[in-house]
Amino acid sequence: MSDLTLALTIQNVRQSEEVAAQVSLQGDAAASVQEVRHKGKRTVFRRDRRHLRTDNSPPNITIPLPPPAESAVVEPTQSTGFSTPDIVISVSTQADTHTPKDSPSISVYQPIALVKEVLTQREWTPKTRGDFGFASTDIGQICPRRLPKDAMLARCVNLPTTTTIQHITDRQFLSVAAWSTSEDILQNKAFSKLGHGVLGVAIRSARIPGFENYVQNLHPSQQPHDEFLREYWEKEFGCTPLPSFSSLLPPCNGTESLFGVHSPFTEVSQLRMTYNVYLGVYAAAHAIHSLLSCSGTEASPASNCSSPQNVTSAELMQHLNKVTISTPHGETFAFQNGDFPPKFDLVNWQITSEGQLRNVLIGYVDEYGIHLNESVIQWGTGSAQVPVSVCTVSCEPGTRKAIRKGEPVCCFDCIPCGEGEVSNKTDSLQCDRCPLEFWSNPARTSCIPRQLDFLSFNETLGITLTTVAVSGAVVTTAVFVVFLYYRQTPMVRANNKELSFLLLVSLKLCFLCSLVFIGRPSVWSCRFQQAAFGISFVLSVSCLLVKTMVVLVAFRSSRPGSETLMKWFGPHQQRGSVGFFTTIQVRFSPPEPHVDLEVQGSKVTLECAMKSVLGFSLVLGYIGLLACTCLLLAFLARKLPDNFNEAKLITFSMLIFCAVWVAFVPAYVSSPGKYVVAVEIFAILASTYVCWLWSLWLWAAPVLLLLGLVQLLAVQSLVCTRWKSVSNQGLYQDGDVIIGGLYSLHYLPPNIDSDFTQPLLFKPCSGIEDLPMQYIYAMMFAVDEINHSESLLPGVKLGYRILDSCALHPWAMDAALSLVGGDSTFCAFTPENSTGFVREISQTSRIKTVPLIIGGASSKTAIILTGVLGPLSVPLMSYQSSCPCLSDKRQYPNFFRTIPSDIYQARALAQLAIHFQWTWIGAVVADNDYGLVAVKVFQEEIEKSGLCMAFVRTLRRENIVIDAREAALTIQASTAKVILVVSWYTDVRELFVQLNKINVTDKQFLASEAWSTSGDLLQHPATLKVAHGVFGVAIRSSNIDGFENYIKSLHPSQHPDNEYLREYWEKVFSCTPLSSSSSLLPPCNGTESLFTVNSHFTDMSQLRVTYNVYLAVYAAAHAIHSLLSCPDTEASPMSNCSSPQNITPAELLEHLSSVNFTTPQGERFYFNGGDIPAKYDLINWQKTAEGSLRLVRIGRVDGFDIDLNETTIQWSTGSSQVPVSVCTVSCEPGTRKAIRKGEPVCCFDCIPCGEGEVSNKTDSLQCDRCPLEFWSNPARTSCIPRQLDFLSFNETLGITLTTVAVSGAVVTTAVFVVFLYYRQTPMVRANNSELSFLLLVSLKLCFLCSLVFIGRPSVWSCRFQQAAFGISFVLSVSCLQVKTMVVLAAFRSARPGSESLMKWFGPNQQRGSVGIFTSVQILICIIWLSLNPPLPQPDWEMSGVKVTLECAMESVLGFSLVLGYIGLLACTCLLLAFLARKLPDNFNEAKLITFSMLIFCAVWVAFVPAYVSSPGKYSVAVEIFAILASSYGLLFCIFAPNALLYF
Repeated sequence: MSDLTLALTIQNVRQSEEVAAQVSLQGDAAASVQEVRHKGKRTVFRRDRRHLRTDNSPPNITIPLPPPAESAVVEPTQSTGFSTPDIVISVSTQADTHTPKDSPSISVYQPIALVKEVLTQREWTPKTRGDFGFASTDIGQICPRRLPKDAMLARCVNLPTTTTIQHITDRQFLSVAAWSTSEDILQNKAFSKLGHGVLGVAIRSARIPGFENYVQNLHPSQQPHDEFLREYWEKEFGCTPLPSFSSLLPPCNGTESLFGVHSPFTEVSQLRMTYNVYLGVYAAAHAIHSLLSCSGTEASPASNCSSPQNVTSAELMQHLNKVTISTPHGETFAFQNGDFPPKFDLVNWQITSEGQLRNVLIGYVDEYGIHLNESVIQWGTGSAQVPVSVCTVSCEPGTRKAIRKGEPVCCFDCIPCGEGEVSNKTDSLQCDRCPLEFWSNPARTSCIPRQLDFLSFNETLGITLTTVAVSGAVVTTAVFVVFLYYRQTPMVRANNKELSFLLLVSLKLCFLCSLVFIGRPSVWSCRFQQAAFGISFVLSVSCLLVKTMVVLVAFRSSRPGSETLMKWFGPHQQRGSVGFFTTIQVRFSPPEPHVDLEVQGSKVTLECAMKSVLGFSLVLGYIGLLACTCLLLAFLARKLPDNFNEAKLITFSMLIFCAVWVAFVPAYVSSPGKYVVAVEIFAILASTYVCWLWSLWLWAAPVLLLLGLVQLLAVQSLVCTRWKSVSNQGLYQDGDVIIGGLYSLHYLPPNIDSDFTQPLLFKPCSGIEDLPMQYIYAMMFAVDEINHSESLLPGVKLGYRILDSCALHPWAMDAALSLVGGDSTFCAFTPENSTGFVREISQTSRIKTVPLIIGGASSKTAIILTGVLGPLSVPLMSYQSSCPCLSDKRQYPNFFRTIPSDIYQARALAQLAIHFQWTWIGAVVADNDYGLVAVKVFQEEIEKSGLCMAFVRTLRRENIVIDAREAALTIQASTAKVILVVSWYTDVRELFVQLNKINVTDKQFLASEAWSTSGDLLQHPATLKVAHGVFGVAIRSSNIDGFENYIKSLHPSQHPDNEYLREYWEKVFSCTPLSSSSSLLPPCNGTESLFTVNSHFTDMSQLRVTYNVYLAVYAAAHAIHSLLSCPDTEASPMSNCSSPQNITPAELLEHLSSVNFTTPQGERFYFNGGDIPAKYDLINWQKTAEGSLRLVRIGRVDGFDIDLNETTIQWSTGSSQVPVSVCTVSCEPGTRKAIRKGEPVCCFDCIPCGEGEVSNKTDSLQCDRCPLEFWSNPARTSCIPRQLDFLSFNETLGITLTTVAVSGAVVTTAVFVVFLYYRQTPMVRANNSELSFLLLVSLKLCFLCSLVFIGRPSVWSCRFQQAAFGISFVLSVSCLQVKTMVVLAAFRSARPGSESLMKWFGPNQQRGSVGIFTSVQILICIIWLSLNPPLPQPDWEMSGVKVTLECAMESVLGFSLVLGYIGLLACTCLLLAFLARKLPDNFNEAKLITFSMLIFCAVWVAFVPAYVSSPGKYSVAVEIFAILASSYGLLFCIFAPNALLYF
């Protein structure tokens, strides 16, 4: 009997270490496994997955752990020495990077212990009993190739030093799992200064019961073949536990135990990676268990059960993907595409009382969200407040955010809201404009009501104008008294005293009328002020005009032959002329008080708005006409004799009058607010004072004239009488309770005699219609159903009375009153006695009155009827009135309807547009409430989702052809492919005709319920070409069981009193069914039947409005049922239960509001106010095989839910693709939307993202800038890592500079060899051979130091290149300077008395000088490179995908000192050489040095701007070029002339 063995291979990803362990199943365990084992071949996946082979090697199970930060190289392993195991489990783990090289990895060993524990769990071998043996051995040479520390961990370890030096201790760090639990950092004392409060995520931890005891009980004596345990034991205790091993350590005494050891291996308080290994082993065991388990207890030989020997990796992979287990600790574990649900711990680094850092668990993260205990968090700031980290402090209310251009969205400016704009929340993106009735408060945080402002009597301006006006009236009165007192004097009599007195009265009225303009405007004050102003001024000017005419006529009549001229201008004629001129002054469209909301500011002017500018212009124009005429006549009379001639005075006054009122017009137009009124008052007072009072001698004494007020009392009386009898009784069925029906059955009105000599008689209409006929019988059918119902109104018979309204409002009102009043003549109605009035009518009427009416075929009819029936509290239930205005229960409290409001229709259409993403929609609507309200609601709904209206055209019934043509041209010109049409079917038909004329066939129409089901439109030829694929809403339809048979079974013989059925029968069959009928048609033969008739009356395929009538009857019946029901079965005599005879409309109205029942069709019905929940059908016009159009229902609208079958839609394009209707095609990723100024938000331009910016979604509003380490790809859709760029030896520029540098070094070496060969020649010796050789060496170093600038910058190369450059050039220039100084000293010493000068410039002094000059540069470089050396850093500020890795000058001062010192030496050398240029030429290098220094200085002066302006790696190339150019200049200028002499 063979044993079942499991081999465990553990791979150290970090150190490329692999160990193996083999587990043997012995005894009963192996026997039980042997029962299910069978031999066979299997397929094994190799590491590179490129080769498959079939063999008998054991299957491999790989348990991957989280990958390391850096990839590791895995060494190939050799085969082991033990026998082939049955199953191999490979565990990939991450070893501790701080483990000594010669010690086993603690993290590697823990999985071995875990696997042993898993294998000892008896639940995995339910049929086995026995022990497990464990053995381990190397499976190959262990080659621990150590990797560097984790990059993230290394940065975190080095972080304390860097940040402590920079004194950065106020930052809040967020950590990732790579270092959030690092003990190295936690124990670093430097990190405690800034690491407190670290918040981050960690690999989830868990406790493994029994694992601690298991680890602490381990001993090498129990596992003698466990090399890892032995090696760890030797490391921990310093002795060898097994003497048989060749170890240099002393043997252990046997008392060693892991119970007292505190190390990461025995630390099991927070098992993170270890617990992941634990889960991995359990997952593998479950997969094996699933693979080895049979479906039944007695498996057949052909069973698919596998055996341990035949387990393949492919089979195991399938079972591993399906693993769903519950761990021994109750945790559910399952793979999701190879991963398991994310679970992390949230940790916080907190300072203990001892000043050390400890890791505290503050929450956890699972797949359902974050669970955080914020109260225990210790923040980096040291306070309990959450740290604030913002680029810009949040914008307070009253401001808005303005993103700074080119900066992240978190960096913005706070712009104060403008006047009239507010923002009431923090970080508002825009300021909202206040409604017109409101204005912003000073803080711009809320809208406050605007204060009404007007010219009042309490303000200074009003008081001033009032004083002036009253003064003028007083002065006028004084003049009037003076004239009255002296009325018999010749002067007064000559000046036409009657007209003078009338003029004074009119002038006083002019002064007083100005007071009407002051104060709060009201309806009457607005009307009175303009009327008083116009009439008073016309009266005044008329008096002056007549006076001027009288003066002219008086002097003209003194001529011979003109004596009779005065008879036409006597006192009566003068009065008549003034009266005639005054009566012409008429006002059109009186002004009304209006709030001018266009005025800016918190105060808004309450003014008298001129509804008709024409009327006001006529008033002023007529006054001006009279004034100009008067001025002209007075101008003609100015040369008449002065005796009692007022012509000159009138002329002057009229000139001033005209000037005042001409200046008034622009001042009136341009004045703001209440100052308009002040300008008008000023014009009135100025023209009155300056002109007329001045011309009429204002020296009279003042007297006050009192004016009386007249109050008109209107007496209203109510006369009520019955003025006609009912001409048509309609259909009537008696019952305990009667409900009324009002339908537009006929469409041809009768001829009406409108001579107003007798009461109007409502004659019957003609022209019966099919659909209203169906509505009537739906009501009758519903009443019959209810009367036969046992649950609804048991014991109560429901009756009806149905009348025809002829689709005319007077007929409808007459019929409604007839239904409510019956034939009673009682008339004593008062609003307080409405209930008693109805009850009195019902008692005195022979025909029972109705407490409820089902009617109102249109919204206008319903509005009229509701207004008439409202005071009587009679409910009106409409089946076809859909105006949203009727939803106002305050205005229409007695109105109910069984058709949804048009608002719901518009919202449903808007939801469809939003669903299909039609962002650009045109609209053609009826020019009435139906169309305008619908398009308003539709636009409001779609704009919430970012959709726009392309245009809105209206159709007027009276101008339908022109409007339809203009709408068709607009549709043709628009880019919108989807057109919403909300109008009547007759208007839509004309629109389709016009579209057909201009061949517009590519539009998708959205239909309203008014025409979506029109049979006339479906059959029209133009519709087939233009409107196939129409998509819209319709009144919901439903079947009524038994109604079709009820209709088709109707026959006039069964209902001889039914005039409507008889009339319809005669229309359909062209014969009269009743011989008693006085009809000219022939009698029917009796075979006629409605079963053979196909008409709207008999069509039951789509009962829409008919079903609404049906529901209305049931709603009325349920309300009556509720009213008649008692609260208990044993009602007392004083119960509130009503009886059918005592039902009043007011009681029924109350119960109708609370109706809630289920219809026979299973539909829930109730009223919400007076409306019902929105329910519509979604219909589509589709072409049939014959080429005609048919109506197909494709979905439903129920409230706010839309149920749509998109697969059945036939679009106008003829394809199954949804039409696209957009103003602008969506912006692709890589671009952003830019709204076009002055256009809707749906019209925009797609602007490509700039360099370094990306947008990875469609219609992005902005492009996001990539992080510094990334750059945008060419498509601008994603950020890609930026490539490091530097001047390398492989590129052309690097090769060129390298070649030039090496050539310079070679040439310098050659010159050195030549000079060395001829060193004894006078020329070399005279030129200071020692300094020459030193100069050549330094020049060679200059050439070679340029090579350090080429290649990838590193820390040491950055430091060495600047030091080598600075020291080499200082050495070169120092040699030249000393040489120049020696030349000067040599020639100076030749002078008498200067012989001792050369002792200061001997060889030792020369060497010392060069050494001193060079040591200064060395000192500068040492200080610079010690304190702030250049470091290799990427230049992230560069644009482009490539970023230069350069040696960043952390200290510009240090680099400047290096260059400055070189420049100082060069300038000094140049100056000295310049002084020595005129010395004798023999062996004098002064001129050569001068020329070389000029070139040297020119190169380095040009270097500075070139270096600063060069981008990226080219700045390095510029510095190399300067080094090489200056080195070559020194080499050739100094040594070339001398070297050529030797060749």
